[in-house]
Amino acid sequence: MDKTILTGDTPSRFLAEESALLVPLRDKRPLDFGAATYGATQPELEFPGCEPMRLTLDEIDAFEGRLEFWDAVAETAWVVRDVSPVHESPAHGLVALVERIAAARGSPIKCYGAMDLMQHDTHGAPRRIMQADQSVYLWPKRVVLPGPRAMIVGEHELPNVVLEVDHTTDVRQGKLLQYEAWEFPEVWVEVPDWSVPSRPRGLVPGLTIHVRQGGAYETSVDSRAFPGWTAAEIHAAMNETTPSAHTYGVLERVGTLLGAREGTGPDDDPSLRSQRQQGFEAGRAEGRAEGRAEGRAEGRMAIVREVLRLRGIEVSKRDLDELPAFWELSEAAVVSVALDSESAADFVRRCGQQFLRERE
Repeated sequence: MDKTILTGDTPSRFLAEESALLVPLRDKRPLDFGAATYGATQPELEFPGCEPMRLTLDEIDAFEGRLEFWDAVAETAWVVRDVSPVHESPAHGLVALVERIAAARGSPIKCYGAMDLMQHDTHGAPRRIMQADQSVYLWPKRVVLPGPRAMIVGEHELPNVVLEVDHTTDVRQGKLLQYEAWEFPEVWVEVPDWSVPSRPRGLVPGLTIHVRQGGAYETSVDSRAFPGWTAAEIHAAMNETTPSAHTYGVLERVGTLLGAREGTGPDDDPSLRSQRQQGFEAGRAEGRAEGRAEGRAEGRMAIVREVLRLRGIEVSKRDLDELPAFWELSEAAVVSVALDSESAADFVRRCGQQFLRERE
């Protein structure tokens, strides 16, 4: 398809590979910035709750405000009207939540905040820029991370998750379409519990998880990046003043599941390892070794039963109590077996096979 973008009276054609990363422009009405009318196109993308302002390529580097979206051809930036604590809180809260998950997993997770997410044109100049409310990298040591100025599509690894907070905005007809075109793997859209009259119609409190499937986004009840962490649990955690005991339990569960896939755990986190050592020494001095052992056993059982439940497999506490191989294997080994099992009988069989392999 021929894509021609008009700026004033001058047509500018973009190469096919660049155009494929842009949501098509369809409406040629100019934007009116006060008394002056610039020949910028009105794109298909829409940005409720944002104010458009003229911002040229020469001016973008010096701009220090919060951008929702910027387009070089339109020479236009859309800036969020409301940057209140209600809008900012979920993004900051997510950092603390994933840090807890990272500790339970035993390896770091990196958050980059509202950094520039940039696409370059064929000459290496900025073409479009978005700023998410939060960007999360699950494996920062393994990937090409953003540079000091921006994450550039096609040069740096895409974040595993980006968070958008729709307090007085609505990303569904704007940024979400561009995220999809740029092939971001997972986008969370949070609508906070605290509402205001300026919130766009049709938005209700809650979190929606959009995961990329077959080239397009589909909504999901739980996260693909953070297995077992449901949209309802994420929303509840983001809207708590302080994390509840239930939320801490959820974070530990998610971190443990991630660690089981990688062979890591809390003892691989320096802070938790130190805390556990201190707790162990204090407990030993007080004669609580037996109680700790019982607690670990209960924790192991709860984790494995949860892994199996997420796979649609139900096993009872009594079944696991009477399964010798379950207790002989390491915690990481039984969780790995649970992730591969297709049924309760298959889990029992695999535990026995793993036990025999480890004894050989």
